[in-house]
Amino acid sequence: MKNFRAQHRPKKSSLVIGRQAVIAALRSGQALDRIYLDTKVQGADINEIKRLASQSGVPVNYVPAAKLNSFNAGEHEGCLAQIAKVQYHDLQEMISFVVEKGETPLFLILDGITDIRNIGGIARTAYCCGVQAIIIPDKGVGALNEDAILTSAGALEKLPVCRVNSLMKAVDELHLNGIRVYASEMKAAKNIYDCDFREPAAIVMGSEEKGIYPALLKICDEKIRIPMVTDFESLNVSVATGMILYEVMRQRIG
Repeated sequence: MKNFRAQHRPKKSSLVIGRQAVIAALRSGQALDRIYLDTKVQGADINEIKRLASQSGVPVNYVPAAKLNSFNAGEHEGCLAQIAKVQYHDLQEMISFVVEKGETPLFLILDGITDIRNIGGIARTAYCCGVQAIIIPDKGVGALNEDAILTSAGALEKLPVCRVNSLMKAVDELHLNGIRVYASEMKAAKNIYDCDFREPAAIVMGSEEKGIYPALLKICDEKIRIPMVTDFESLNVSVATGMILYEVMRQRIG
């Protein structure tokens, strides 16, 4: 069985422990990062947690008992939730907010990036380069916990984050609002220096291991690459994001 003890353990004060406590938190509208449920638990209260979580857009992770026990949270009844450290925003509301301010939209989409150090580094650069919001999926991304905030030097507390249940739908929503979506892909034909980033734009960055999900890559408007002198496998995703965003900023303030 996988050993969960080696992973970072959140502070007990950042957890909501037990079924009724989680139900109460959901009903009160408390911001939750995600809910962990034992894969074997059942019952009316569990069904209510799932219903409320779906209604509130809170991800539910089904995990073995060993994972829940690793939190050292006492009697968890097969259920606990992690309190969100960042405030999540609705994507359409954020787009409207940016446009109403008279700014040119610049959004950053993270697909499958799980390393919180990379997420923290990306957030720091994004905030410095004028990104108005980061878009993340509700699953398959590193938790925006205390470690992520620390790594970001606090940028995650200042930069809005939009959590969506589908990045495909998020791209559709960006398109409906006239925002061009660029996918960072190392084998792309188009160089970042040949793109016009002065228009409303969103940049998709994928994980170093798998890249951007193929179906998501397919619906992006354009695939772009960072030129390299040597034929190396890939750049660190945080570094690559910084290179692209600084080119966007150069064009917009130049």
